[in-house]
Amino acid sequence: MSKRILETLFNSRARVRLLRFLFRNYPQNFTIKELVDRLQEDRPTVKKEIDRFTEIKLLANIKTKNSHGQEGYVLNNEFQFIQELRDLILKSSPAEKEEITSRLNKIGRIKLAVVAGSFLDWENPQNTPTDLLVVTDDLDRRKFGNFLKYLEAETGGEVRFVVMEKDEFSYRLSMFDRFVRVLLEGPHEKLINKLGV
Repeated sequence: MSKRILETLFNSRARVRLLRFLFRNYPQNFTIKELVDRLQEDRPTVKKEIDRFTEIKLLANIKTKNSHGQEGYVLNNEFQFIQELRDLILKSSPAEKEEITSRLNKIGRIKLAVVAGSFLDWENPQNTPTDLLVVTDDLDRRKFGNFLKYLEAETGGEVRFVVMEKDEFSYRLSMFDRFVRVLLEGPHEKLINKLGV
């Protein structure tokens, strides 16, 4: 299911990001400040969504241990449709591939971009050595940092990534390097491929 369909069904990008983040990080609880930071959404929007979910008892608010007794929020496992909602949210594509490709093209001259792991298999992301491989000789680090924040907001979790220069990648590919071999032989998708790999 595409992200666009999910956002249309739920009528809010912030709502989808919040649900995906909470399901991916269950049973952890988070304060509003932590959620604002991780979701890359403004505080009033996040607060409004939390209030809606708390009202229908999808979320429970508790005193957090990590934030000096502040109020935190966690999914209520007793919610009537918790399993169905979890399946719907987590089986949807975490981010549109076209949007990722477009953003990648703005951060440098990318030779190869491969997504795997949590982008393709949210239940077993550890079956691949990374979620994102970027091969480039020209990368704007600041823009790449912002790009990672966007990806983590969309996927609801930490994105494992590797950045390599073209010469290093070509050498490792020719030497049948284990990392490269496992990544390219496992489930993956090439978003940019100027190397003909």
